[in-house]
Amino acid sequence: MTRTNIGIVGLGVISRFYVEAFRHLPSLNLAAVCDLRPEALAPFEGKVECYRSHQEMLQHSVLDAVVVNVPNDVHVTVCRDIIEAGLAVCVEKPLAISLAEGRELAALAERRGVPLFTSFHRRYNSNVLALLDSLPSDQPVKSLTVRYLEQIEEHAGADRWYLDPARCGGGCVADNGPNAFDLVRLFLGDVTLEDARVERGPDGVDRKARVLLRATGDAAVEVELDWSYPGEVKDISVELADGTRLCADMLTGYPDFKQSLEHEYVGVLEHFNRILTTTSDSSADGLVALELVDAVYRREVGGAR
Repeated sequence: MTRTNIGIVGLGVISRFYVEAFRHLPSLNLAAVCDLRPEALAPFEGKVECYRSHQEMLQHSVLDAVVVNVPNDVHVTVCRDIIEAGLAVCVEKPLAISLAEGRELAALAERRGVPLFTSFHRRYNSNVLALLDSLPSDQPVKSLTVRYLEQIEEHAGADRWYLDPARCGGGCVADNGPNAFDLVRLFLGDVTLEDARVERGPDGVDRKARVLLRATGDAAVEVELDWSYPGEVKDISVELADGTRLCADMLTGYPDFKQSLEHEYVGVLEHFNRILTTTSDSSADGLVALELVDAVYRREVGGAR
């Protein structure tokens, strides 16, 4: 069996879910890892190729594609180098921290004919997919609510860059917003922004947001984001035209902290592999989510950028 050689750049909090996913996907081979920190590379020494520089990895390792799991503010720099090397990219959301940079990166990928895939792990959640499959074809969606509530200090772990708005791109809107907006689009297709309210902390990080969207089919959408929530809530509620309400709790069946991410990242790499091995493509999704993030910040009073 021919295996696809994939490298990972960035061994932060989320990287362990990618690494574990490879164990479930025998057609994919984790061929190389890269991180600036020797201690992050230590568990991989003698098992896969290890690099301190992604440029060195691109120069010396034989790869078909690369997963980019670095802080948000360096997504564009690392992705640009990978695309220029002619390799497919799977990048953690958000695609970039500014819409202009995201568009630049997408244009480069299109010119080079290289897949640029953004990882929206929640669209592979088993409970989300069960809800999607359960929707009746004869009843349109009247409204949809996505809640994405957590205590960011718990989820960031050692990756403290999440709490630096310059590096994260803002806060809950920049980082969790793309996952929530992608779920909305998974259920309803394209949406437009109607209103948004954003609350920031004294450090400039947006800690809470309420975003109202409107789908092409006129369904009303509310997205609630919170980085100061005492606990964790990740769910979707759907109201159908006949008044029926259906819900999916993304954490049901996954009681341990971050346990739901284990199967979701298998889904991420399975989807990425389909893009590598077929003519399917989802490159536009990352840019669309970034456009919604940008629209929210522009709507924020005094927060246009």
